[in-house]
Amino acid sequence: MNVAVIGCGYVGKAVAQYWRQELGFTVTATTTSPERISELEAVGQRVVLTKGDDLAGLQSVLENQDTVLLSIGAKNADVYEETYLKTAHSLVSALKQTPSVRQLIYTGSYAVYGDKNGEWVDEESPVAPANKNGQILCDTEQVLLSASTENLGVCILRLGGIHGPGRELSKIFSRVVGTTRPGNGEDTTNWIHQNDIVAAIEFARKHKFQGIYNLVDDAHLTYRELLDRVCNQHNLPKVSWDESQKSVRPYNARVSTQKLKAAGFQLSHPETI
Repeated sequence: MNVAVIGCGYVGKAVAQYWRQELGFTVTATTTSPERISELEAVGQRVVLTKGDDLAGLQSVLENQDTVLLSIGAKNADVYEETYLKTAHSLVSALKQTPSVRQLIYTGSYAVYGDKNGEWVDEESPVAPANKNGQILCDTEQVLLSASTENLGVCILRLGGIHGPGRELSKIFSRVVGTTRPGNGEDTTNWIHQNDIVAAIEFARKHKFQGIYNLVDDAHLTYRELLDRVCNQHNLPKVSWDESQKSVRPYNARVSTQKLKAAGFQLSHPETI
C-alpha cells in the first residue's frame, strides 16, 4: 500500500508513523519547512518539500499512491485561504492527473457548524460558519468533495478540538487558568484525542469511507465544566466568568458521532478528561 500524507503536523505525522511502523505501508510525507525534513524521514520513506499551491510538487507526491491524507493546519488566522482553499484547488487539479489514487481523506473541523446555541448537529445539519475562516473551511470541503468519482472516494472527517501526547489540555489552557473569561461558560465543547483521530483515519481508509463524518468524543462538556476539571486535576487556579460580557467563542454545537459509530468505529478515549 502506497500512502501519501500531505501536511505532517501533529495529526499527519502520527498517522504517517502508524501507517509505516504498524502496517508496513510505503509512506510519502510532505512538509513546507526544510528544517523538518530530517524529522519526517523517521516516519516516511520519502519526504517531499512542497507547498499547497505547487501543482507540480503535488503531482509528484501523488504519483503511484493508493490513498492520500490531507491533514493541514493554518499557522495563523491570516493564512486560512492560502492554507486550505488554495491547497484544495491544487490538490483536486493534481488528482485529475493521477488515476492511481482511490481515496482522499481530509481532516476538517466541526467549526463549519458555527453557533447552534448548544443544539445537537449531525452530518445532515446545515453548515453556518461564524466568520470568514469558517466559510473558507466550508468552501474547502466542497472543493474536495467535487473531486469524487467512481474511482476516487473522498472522505471528510470533521474533528473536534485536538488533544493528546504533547498537547495536553493543561498546556492548551495554560494562558486561561486563573483569568476571568467573558460569558457564563455554558457553551458546549467538542474534543477528540490524537489516538482516536489516527484510528478513525485508518478505519476510514480500510472501509473506503466516502462523504462526511463527525469525529469528536462523547463528553460534550461545557466550557466551564472542562476548565473546572482541568484546573482541579492539575491543581491550577480556577477560571472565573463575567456574565455581563458576551462569550467570544464562535462555535457552540453538540456534535453527534452516531454516523461513525453506526459504521462500527469505537472511541478509545470517549471522555475528554
